[in-house]
Amino acid sequence: MKTSRSKSPPNVKSGTDKKKSKNLSKIDAQTEPLALAPLSDMRPATLDKIEKAVRQLFAGNDASDITMIQIAKAANVSLQTLYKYFGDKQTVLYTIMDLVLGRLATRMMDHLQGIDSVEDRLRKTLWVCLDFVDTHPDAVMVLSKVSISRFHNIAIYNNKDLINAFLSVLQDGQKRGVLVDTVPLNILFDVFMGFISRLGIMQTIRQADAPLNANFDALFDILWRSMSKPEVSAP
Repeated sequence: MKTSRSKSPPNVKSGTDKKKSKNLSKIDAQTEPLALAPLSDMRPATLDKIEKAVRQLFAGNDASDITMIQIAKAANVSLQTLYKYFGDKQTVLYTIMDLVLGRLATRMMDHLQGIDSVEDRLRKTLWVCLDFVDTHPDAVMVLSKVSISRFHNIAIYNNKDLINAFLSVLQDGQKRGVLVDTVPLNILFDVFMGFISRLGIMQTIRQADAPLNANFDALFDILWRSMSKPEVSAP
């Protein structure tokens, strides 16, 4: 006579199943991201030290060589603090660079408003950007090492208010017949930003003695001629 194996009731787990379920719960708990504390809770002095450490470390080394421990030591903060507010190395980098570029964006927004002339608005905006390069060479070097595919991780690059404000200046220039209108607005935007990016990176790499803004008038003339209609830029 055959004996049948006893089966557990449908709503009762066997000891093996309970063990597996417990192990899976542990794995889920380990992989589930922890909620980060808001930066507003951090003391400004501490955040400032972390920013300086990030700019120094990432400017002089490959990002893959930097560790959270190095950042903590350079900033003279606990490793626990870094994990509490950032979670990982990449978030530290992207968050700090967003703060740095956010201050630049605020200055740019200020110079895009309150001036009627399109040329004067672009002139002032270029001056602010080149001044940033002259005063933040380490930040420029850090940005040069961030892959373009990763720029979206830096929140300021998705700031629609900033982008739309700049595009509105370019659009106004096209409507007034001042700026080239045979290309889309985003092309003019890329010309402006590409001009700054190349100048900034090479200025930093070459470690030039003279600041970029020492040649501001000549640089703006080059940029203006590339964006304005020929009849407008002609002497």
